[in-house]
Amino acid sequence: MSETADVVVIGTGFGGSIPGYYLAAGGARVVMLERGPRLAAEDFAQTFEIGVYTRIVDYIRGTGVDVTAGNCVGGSSVIYFAASLRAPTFVFERMGTLGRRLWPAAISRQTLDPWYRRVEKILPVAQQRWKDVAYAGGVWAAACNRAGHTCNPVPVAVDLKRCTNCNFMVHGCRFDAKRSMLLNYIPAAEACGAEIRPLHEVQAIRPADTPGYRYAVDYLQLDPTDYRVAVGGGTIDARLVIVAAGAMGTPVILQRSATYLGAMPSAVGRYFSPNGDHVTTAVLDEAKVRDLLGLERAPGVGYDAHHIGRPIGTMTYDPLVASAPEFSRFSLQQIYFPPIVNILLDDRVDGPPSWFGVDKRTVTSRWRSWLSVLAMTEDANEGVFGTPPPTGNFVRLSPAASLGQLTFDRAPQTQSGFDAADALTRSIVERDGLARHHLWAAPPNGSAPPNVQSAHPLASCRIGDDPDTSACDDRHELRGHPGIFVTDASAVPTSLCVNPSLTIAALAERASAFLLLRAAEYGVNVATSVRLPGRTASSRASRCEHPA
Repeated sequence: MSETADVVVIGTGFGGSIPGYYLAAGGARVVMLERGPRLAAEDFAQTFEIGVYTRIVDYIRGTGVDVTAGNCVGGSSVIYFAASLRAPTFVFERMGTLGRRLWPAAISRQTLDPWYRRVEKILPVAQQRWKDVAYAGGVWAAACNRAGHTCNPVPVAVDLKRCTNCNFMVHGCRFDAKRSMLLNYIPAAEACGAEIRPLHEVQAIRPADTPGYRYAVDYLQLDPTDYRVAVGGGTIDARLVIVAAGAMGTPVILQRSATYLGAMPSAVGRYFSPNGDHVTTAVLDEAKVRDLLGLERAPGVGYDAHHIGRPIGTMTYDPLVASAPEFSRFSLQQIYFPPIVNILLDDRVDGPPSWFGVDKRTVTSRWRSWLSVLAMTEDANEGVFGTPPPTGNFVRLSPAASLGQLTFDRAPQTQSGFDAADALTRSIVERDGLARHHLWAAPPNGSAPPNVQSAHPLASCRIGDDPDTSACDDRHELRGHPGIFVTDASAVPTSLCVNPSLTIAALAERASAFLLLRAAEYGVNVATSVRLPGRTASSRASRCEHPA
């Protein structure tokens, strides 16, 4: 006999934690399943030792794209760099390569703004001032200014007073300064009775065995030291299922579930977007930083500070021109990447090898003088998932490194956006010899073009008005399968030209209002209006509604 719950939430990142809280606060019996472990601030270690940070980070190798994602309670909110920006207005009017509006008619920047404001308040989001920006961000701003471009500090979901500027945000925050789901929605959900089960990897959804329940969720329990090993399993019957396993996990679970539930919408596992992520690096001439930009970090030291401070500081929004043609708009953001990605930088010396050898060693030896720039462009949603593996969301080669079923054949429109971003970045950093611009190339550098590197996977089960091109309707319900909802990054229809976390959270907030109504319609004894989560344990408990 299966155990039962009113609602099963698959995943505990932005897309899972937010509706998990509202449904639990409304009185529903909520179980949240997370395939990764649960760690608290004291468990996060500031080291790149294998087996430490790899506990909470997945690196998934696809064909044409590699993706980095969170794998722990709190999901990618634990490893993100906390840049929290609203998507530009024009994003919601995008047509892509289909020639028609891709976002649902009900969603625009104007209609989403109230939900943006709500998330900004709950996390909360802080606007960095110039004195808060790391030195690398100041160098990028100075270079932009010298080239005739504006550049501004980035708003971040960080308690700036608590932040120590350790630059280890990808490992989780030891100081509880980064506002991940561990500090707001998750404790609020638990205060209202939600149960969170780490190391539970969902395999499929099928019809429920228990009368009165709609779906059964089958899971495996994973070994905490090796996620390739299952140590148990089980099933939970639920009235509603919320799938929020991330853009790399949600489509795979739904594809595998078609065996039991019948055909999935044709858009499941299609139209994947890497958020147009495209990273390049400038290797700065220290003397030119002093002479051209007039900067010194210390006497006689112009820069030498790639590794110092918060990972994201400043960005230029100048290329985000609403009237410009689609696929020509992008943002350029200063960003830090740790030394584990050194191998991705092309050495700019003709001929192989470009990913190891003397030339590569010379470039990497100057790592502290690097300045990395993330372009977030308008891509063509060209990613497609293949056949799911027998278990799990991808084939694990080790606890953290995996092979996915995702193919990303870069479209000419996507490449044109990358080229435009490269050209502008190069013009800024190479002006008067300030730096040398380097592209990233995935090792081994035997393919052309090299794999796209993305930390912002989106759109693999997107919402929309057109059943042929969207897996879910504008209220996030999976087409043809009432009671299954998709509320994570996979529901976002297009690339956003900015970091996506705030938009994912705003959409999840919006969807939660519909979910409360839908839960009541499906027989869950739940309040249909719930207050925002509080800041303290007592205020969180006071938010909970338990209808008679």
